[in-house]
Amino acid sequence: MTVKLIDLARAESGDTAELDNLRAGGEDLGIVQVVNHGVPLDFIDDFHDRIAAVLAQPRAEKIPIASPTGHPYRGWRQWPDDFGRLELERFSIGQYDSPEDAQADGLPAEYSVQYAHPNVWPDPELREAARRYYAATTGLARRVLAAYARALGQPADVFPVGDGPDHTRLVVNNYPTWTYEENVTDEQKLLLLEHADGSVVTVLHQRGDYDGLQAQEPDGSWTPVPIVPGALQVFSGSLLTNWTNGRLRPGRHRVVAGGTVTRLSSGMFWHPRVDTVVEPLAPFVGPEGVDFDPVLIWDTVKDDVEEYLKVFGRPDQVAAWREGRPYVAALADA
Repeated sequence: MTVKLIDLARAESGDTAELDNLRAGGEDLGIVQVVNHGVPLDFIDDFHDRIAAVLAQPRAEKIPIASPTGHPYRGWRQWPDDFGRLELERFSIGQYDSPEDAQADGLPAEYSVQYAHPNVWPDPELREAARRYYAATTGLARRVLAAYARALGQPADVFPVGDGPDHTRLVVNNYPTWTYEENVTDEQKLLLLEHADGSVVTVLHQRGDYDGLQAQEPDGSWTPVPIVPGALQVFSGSLLTNWTNGRLRPGRHRVVAGGTVTRLSSGMFWHPRVDTVVEPLAPFVGPEGVDFDPVLIWDTVKDDVEEYLKVFGRPDQVAAWREGRPYVAALADA
């Protein structure tokens, strides 16, 4: 099974074949690639060139851009595998720089507390490039949802996305080259474990010299998501599966090592307003009833750091967060 390549402009124009491809991609893998998507390529390249340059700096020069409070979704961090080798490097950007910025954009004060931990910007040019890319991909997420609605035979506004402000987060992952054992299986060189995102949709950009991103097929096997110049990947998250009562599959994916250069990817995780309740929509509910419980977006957001650390946090990382100080992981070769 291959990942469907969708001409989004054609799908939006009502092209039946393109809408059929989109529906099939959402039902089979939950991951599609879109071209002719309207996100300016210079926005894509400017942001990713700038963040790539930051991440290419020596480790000692990046330590100051770790979150000053140890927040796992702000600023720079690295984490090692069980042997102390670098497994993944990440730079995370919150939707707003402060609670005041969030409230100025229309987010009620009770929800703006999540932005009390500031973003970390190495330079103002990166911030500007990130904001341009953020806005463009947020618009793309809404357009893909409207196209999915039409592909499923529903009005373009069947998904109650509201007027905003949307809830989003931007994460850049930088994966190291593979310089270790040869002739090992993909399962032995996983850099990002298999999972499906908890978003409604995730918009992902990828660059590198090998197809390290893999999508899980319905039978459990894995297929590569090729690097297509100009394409953006759109993953269906668990909340879109909820809205469609299971009609659209959550895009389970993983990343394996193998390149001769670092592999860079970014994910913009899109949700509607945090006070939105996501539950199966009437057009997708048959005689058997609903298969998913209602989910308040805020309930998935307010404790996400604690839930993340409970599952993935290492003792020194958890200690840094509890004490409100930067976390810098120890590496065997640092």
